[in-house]
Amino acid sequence: MTFLERLRILVESSRAQNFITAVILLNAITLGLETSEAMMTRFGPLLKMIDRLALAIFVLELTAKMIVYGRRFFVNGWNVFDFLIIAISLMPAIGNLSVLRAFRVLRVLRMFSVVPKLRAVVQALLNAVPSMLSIIVLLMLVYYVTAVLANQLFGEKFDAWFGTIGRAMYSLFEIMTFDNWSSGIVRPVMEAYPWAWIFFLPFIIITSFAVLNLFIAIIVNAMQAQHEAENQQAQVTAENNLAIELQRLRQQISSLREEVGNLRSRRE
Repeated sequence: MTFLERLRILVESSRAQNFITAVILLNAITLGLETSEAMMTRFGPLLKMIDRLALAIFVLELTAKMIVYGRRFFVNGWNVFDFLIIAISLMPAIGNLSVLRAFRVLRVLRMFSVVPKLRAVVQALLNAVPSMLSIIVLLMLVYYVTAVLANQLFGEKFDAWFGTIGRAMYSLFEIMTFDNWSSGIVRPVMEAYPWAWIFFLPFIIITSFAVLNLFIAIIVNAMQAQHEAENQQAQVTAENNLAIELQRLRQQISSLREEVGNLRSRRE
């Protein structure tokens, strides 16, 4: 077995993945502790050492993958994601680039690429984006139309909430999220306009109960499709492995038959 094959087995092994996951979690804890002045006063040098050690481990892992996969390394989007995060972490935190130190916390996002279950969830969300865009456009159209209506209907007496289209859209967003919508906005408006409930109730039903539930339905459908695709891929992989194993057994049986035939010919 060559060095490259051994390195590939090591990089793809479950032990290596579990180790990297543990390092990411440890690094996430240390980055959180660095925000505490008391912890930095007591354990500052230790936390910095752990942070540098974690970065060194990530660099070694990334280098090993680049050696194993070569040009194919950048074909995988998750590898590119890891590469960008580590590259940002390696930039010098001096001068105008000192703000990049805050981006070290992005290393925690590597959990998405390391843990298969999280990676599947993110992939499902990305697959759902095209369908979600149409729902977003629909929602924005509803917002714009209702904001114009709210500005025309209530803007004169409630300038702070509906005086402009921007304010009206923000107020409608508060209503959609049920952020103190009844006593904070709607009831004061109804004191001046008793019929205002005819405007607000349909808006809530359309946005909060209908459109937003479409988002949930699209995401659930995308996750189900991703799960089915993973099951099909696992089934294909299992069938391929079984076919390879059967072929190997056939070759062994054929070799045994040849040896038995040679032994018989020698005896004769």
